[in-house]
Amino acid sequence: MAIEIRLLGADDAQVLQNVDPDVFDNPVDPAWTARFLSDPRHHIIVAIDAGLVVGMITAVDYFHPDKAAQLFINETGVAESHRRRGIGIRLLHAMLEHGRAIECNEAWVGTESDNIAARSLYERGGGLSEDFVLYSFDLSADPGPRNK
Repeated sequence: MAIEIRLLGADDAQVLQNVDPDVFDNPVDPAWTARFLSDPRHHIIVAIDAGLVVGMITAVDYFHPDKAAQLFINETGVAESHRRRGIGIRLLHAMLEHGRAIECNEAWVGTESDNIAARSLYERGGGLSEDFVLYSFDLSADPGPRNK
């Protein structure tokens, strides 16, 4: 059976009830799934093999007062059992095409410098790497004293 690549919509939460545990970092939460799928700026495309989700790519589209819409690709995941079959590149191409369809003029993604698999995928997909510094903030923690 062929791998199906599918953009999920607001009524597709049941698709994410049967996911290989390697696809996401954590188990899929039904409440977060409903919230994600109901937001038109959040996008997920999945790879399905015989009813099992074996890959995914997520993104969000956004815009600024001085820029056209852009697509931030948040994450790509493929089950260990299905890697090296071209699923990641199919997911990436599908998301880039979706970005064009919703009139984004640019897409971007970040990954760790030592994530060779991700870097290879994004380079094969036509991405150009740029050096930049990423700061992350733990919003669940007490911010404590701040420099002013």
